[in-house]
Amino acid sequence: MKKLFQSLLPVALAAAAFSAGAQDFPGSKPITLIVPFSAGGPTDRVARDLAEALRKPLGNVTIVVDNAAGAGGSIGANKVAKASNDGHTLLVHHIGMATMPTLVRNIPFNVENDFEYVGMINDVPMTVIGKPTLPANNYKEMVAWVNQNKGKINLGNAGIGSASHLCGMLFQQALGVEMTAVPYKGTGPAMTDLMGGQIDLMCDQTTNTTSQIEGKKVKAFAVTSPQRLTTAALKDLPTMQEMGAKGFNVSIFHGLYAPKGTPAPVLKKLNDALKVALKDPDFVKKQEGLGAVVVTDNRVNPAEHKKFVQAEIAKWSPAIKAAGVYVD
Repeated sequence: MKKLFQSLLPVALAAAAFSAGAQDFPGSKPITLIVPFSAGGPTDRVARDLAEALRKPLGNVTIVVDNAAGAGGSIGANKVAKASNDGHTLLVHHIGMATMPTLVRNIPFNVENDFEYVGMINDVPMTVIGKPTLPANNYKEMVAWVNQNKGKINLGNAGIGSASHLCGMLFQQALGVEMTAVPYKGTGPAMTDLMGGQIDLMCDQTTNTTSQIEGKKVKAFAVTSPQRLTTAALKDLPTMQEMGAKGFNVSIFHGLYAPKGTPAPVLKKLNDALKVALKDPDFVKKQEGLGAVVVTDNRVNPAEHKKFVQAEIAKWSPAIKAAGVYVD
């Protein structure tokens, strides 16, 4: 019995220390938010705004944003999946959590089983935009121009598997016109070339396009939400459905994730902090100004967050398979 006690003592002490560490979370150790896309893009902007809003409810801990782009968002996600599960390395990802299982060949993790789901952050509609010199000033004129220039149109995106790539696929299907896809290493360089006229069109998140539309640096033609948006710069844009694209509804969500096995007390603290952050007036104002809708429903809870992502996987998998696009 004495030997058994001695053999179990180190395990018990380690468990007690681990539990105490979880209760003291986050302590003085910084928290890193991994963004699986380049700096300056829409997911990066959401993560940086969220970092500011999370600091106070987590005891003014230092929160840094680390961009780990590549392979349709799977490089950054894998970095978090393989990270220490102490709650100090987290993932901010968008709809890629639902598309990676189909889109990325030989994906090195399981989206449903290798992460703890902390909660949803926002819903982000998309906008159909064009270069400033495009000879069209509304959606109907843009469609007419597209039909007159079949085989000559360059459609930019932020890389294979990005939100802009997925929206662009559906946009081409809706118009019945095949365009030349031009993938970039992030939304930033794609937007730069669109404003410079090197590409013709792009479908991208309001978090990245609103300021460019306000500044008249690009032309805007439509939004992909079921209803028109209320943001000043976007309120006059018709929806794709209004313009005849039945059922065209593309909304890009963002969520917060932790490595599998993160202790329950840590996950609760993170979820509680997230709920406070999503009600932060500055955060809400910044998101609304970008056309994003902060989540206020049950998807802010881990179980509903995961259920939503599972439904999105089922939604996007057939479309990706039908398009035959993959990321190696």
